Amino acid sequence: MALVEINLDPVDHITVDALGKPGSRVFFIQGKKDAEVVSLIIEKVQLQSLTLGIPDFFEEIRRRFPDLPAMEGHFEEENMQIQPPVDPKFRVGNLGLAYDDERDLVCIIARELQIGEGEDDDEENGTIVRFWCTRVQLAALARWGVVVAERGRPICPQCQQPMEPEGHFCPKKNGHKKAASS
Repeated sequence: MALVEINLDPVDHITVDALGKPGSRVFFIQGKKDAEVVSLIIEKVQLQSLTLGIPDFFEEIRRRFPDLPAMEGHFEEENMQIQPPVDPKFRVGNLGLAYDDERDLVCIIARELQIGEGEDDDEENGTIVRFWCTRVQLAALARWGVVVAERGRPICPQCQQPMEPEGHFCPKKNGHKKAASS
């Protein structure tokens, strides 16, 4: 299989979202340019890593280009929700960020997850999608991504694990008390 590249340069809109019930949600990143809509499946941990990494990415850009203004990530929820069609092209294996200082655009680079013998690291196969967007769009995506990730199952205050809607076995509540040290 040959390398396929899709470039949305620049996007009209970019977002992340999750569809489904907590505990079995599917996470997406979606970009739109004119009539072209590209939706990709991502893992929750990829969403969390992306949203946590964007502020550090912006800080690095500010160190290199100190005259650039800081970005605020304001968004309106109804505008950030994923839009149909949600027909994912592939599941993402790697996500990366890049910056073009001449155009003041950032790029989210999504590489298709490769499964099979010898294909894992083969850069000549699969699909790469580049979502070129403004720093304002990326800042809004980061803030919205935190909201999306936190909408899942509630976290048990005892064991810090997600609680299922039908009940939760908490290992910290196993009926045994630790002996107090004297």
